[in-house]
Amino acid sequence: MNLRLIFTACVVVQTVMTTAFAAVEARPNILFCIADDASMVSFGAYGGTVVETPAFDRLAEEGALFRNAYNCNPKCSPARACLVTGRYTWQLEEACNHNSAFPDKFKWYPHLLKDAGFYVGFTGKGWAPGEYSGEDNPAGKAYNDNLLTPPHKGISDKDYAANFEVFLDQKPADTPFCFWLGTHEPHRGYAKGTLWKKEGMKLEDAIVPPFFPDNEMIRSDLLDYAAEVKWFDRHLGLAIQALEERGLLENTLIIATSDHGMPFPRVKSQMYEEAFHIPMVAYWKGVIQPGRVINDFVGFPDVAPTFMTVAGMEPHEQMTGKSFLDLLRSTQSGWIDPTRDHVLLGRERTDKTRPNDVGYPVRAIRTKEFLYVHNIKPERWPCGNPEMGLKDTDNSPTKSYLTDLMPGDEEYPYYELSFGLRREEELYQIQDDPHCMSNLAANPEYAALKAKLRKQMEAELTAQKDPRMFGQGDVFDNYPRGKNRSKQKKK
Repeated sequence: MNLRLIFTACVVVQTVMTTAFAAVEARPNILFCIADDASMVSFGAYGGTVVETPAFDRLAEEGALFRNAYNCNPKCSPARACLVTGRYTWQLEEACNHNSAFPDKFKWYPHLLKDAGFYVGFTGKGWAPGEYSGEDNPAGKAYNDNLLTPPHKGISDKDYAANFEVFLDQKPADTPFCFWLGTHEPHRGYAKGTLWKKEGMKLEDAIVPPFFPDNEMIRSDLLDYAAEVKWFDRHLGLAIQALEERGLLENTLIIATSDHGMPFPRVKSQMYEEAFHIPMVAYWKGVIQPGRVINDFVGFPDVAPTFMTVAGMEPHEQMTGKSFLDLLRSTQSGWIDPTRDHVLLGRERTDKTRPNDVGYPVRAIRTKEFLYVHNIKPERWPCGNPEMGLKDTDNSPTKSYLTDLMPGDEEYPYYELSFGLRREEELYQIQDDPHCMSNLAANPEYAALKAKLRKQMEAELTAQKDPRMFGQGDVFDNYPRGKNRSKQKKK
C-alpha cells in the first residue's frame, strides 16, 4: 500500500514538473519597441503619408493595430514609469514627475520577468531621465556597446538593432527573452533641414496642424521630425529581421509604440489629443489574427500586466493596470470589451520652469467621443513662465517662431494656443475636433455632460487614491528632483 502511494505521488510530481517545464518552454519571447516623441499620425498604418513606415505597417498587417492606445502621462520619464510598473501616474509618488527619483518600493516588469527565468535587456533609451537605485535600468541590463556613424549629429550613435543581435546571441538556448528596444529618435535635437532633404522629401510633403502657422520654417521643422520617425522604423525593421534570421519571430510577441506625441508646442507634455494618443501595434504569430483593428481603450499601465500574463504569471499585486491579453487572443475587430470605453490621464511637474519649481497639475478623461480636461491650477502658465523660457516645450524653430510673435500680430493667436493661460475646464468633441481647437466647456448645452465626465473621473481617481482627490496634491510639487540623471548616455 505504501509503495503504491509512493508510486502515485511520484507520478503526480513528475506530471506537475513536466507541465511546469512545458509551460516555461512555451512562454513566448517579448520584444517591446518604443520611439521617443513619435505621434500616432506619423505612421502609415494610421494613414500617415509624410514618411513611409514599412516595419510598423507590416506588424499592423500581420498583427493587430490599436486605435485607442494612450500613455497616461505625456512626458518621457513619467510615461515610461507607467509602462514598467503597470501603475497610473498619480500612483507613482516621485516617479509621477519628470526627471525625478524612482522610489525603490515599486516593482518593474523586466526585473520581475528576469526573476521568473527570462533573459532581459534593453538598448537605447529605457526609463529616463531620472535617478534609480541599482545597477540596471528599470528596463533591464543595458546593451549599448555597438555604435554607428549617424547620418547627422542629431541622431544617436547607438546601433539599436546591432545591440539587439548581441543580446540574442548571448541568450542561453531555450530561455525566453524580454527585450526593450528604445530609440532616442525622433526626440530633438535635429540637424535643421538636413536629413529630410537626404531622404528626398519636399516642403510640400509636410502636414501642418491647424494650431501652427503654415510657413517654410515650420514645414522644415516638421520634416526634420518626420525623417527621424523613419529612423525608428528602420531599426524596428532590422530587429524583426534579426528575429527571422534566428528562427525566433514565430514565438515572439512584439509591441511597438511611442512614449507620447511629437516634440512640438501644444503636443509633447500638454494635455491635448496628439500628446497622449499614441501609436501601438502588436504582433504574435498564431495568437493574434492578422489584420485586426482593436478600438478598445488601452493605456500604458496595462502593458506590464499584459506581459506578466503572456509569461504565464499573475500580474504583481502593485500593478493597477489591466492585462489586454484577452484582446490579443480575440478573433474580433472593433470594440471587444465593453468595459474598455475610456481612459484616465494626468500630469504633474515636468521641467523646471516656474518659481519654486511647481508643476502644472492636470487630470483628464477620454471617452469614445469626448476629452474632458481639468486644469487644477489654471492660474499657472501651462508651459512654464514666459520669463523662465517656457521650458515645458522643447526648444525648436517652431517654438522660436511662435515666441517671436507679439500681441497685435496677425498670427499672435497661434502663440496663445500653445503658451497662453487656460481655463480651468476644457471639453472637446474629438471626432469633430481632433486637434482640440474649440473648447465646449463654457457651452450650456454641454454642462450636464461636463459634470457627468468630471464626476466619473473623480470617482475613479478617488478609488485609485490619487493624492489630488484628498487635498494632498502639493506633495507632487514638494518631491525632490533626481540629483543625477540615469546612467544612460543622452542623445
